[in-house]
Amino acid sequence: MLEDSIVQEVRQVREAHAAEFNYDLWAIYHNIKEQEKKSTKTFVSYPPKTIQPTEEIKT
Repeated sequence: MLEDSIVQEVRQVREAHAAEFNYDLWAIYHNIKEQEKKSTKTFVSYPPKTIQPTEEIKT
């Protein structure tokens, strides 16, 4: 399979970031949220979409 250098670089950065926090997902999450607070950029969050069932499930 063809290797994409950009994808490879993103994976290396992601791996290094995860290793910095000992692969603790909560620590990674809190770090990202802290970076968002310090940033001058605007971050948005949308509520989850609700999907209506198309047919009734019979049991």
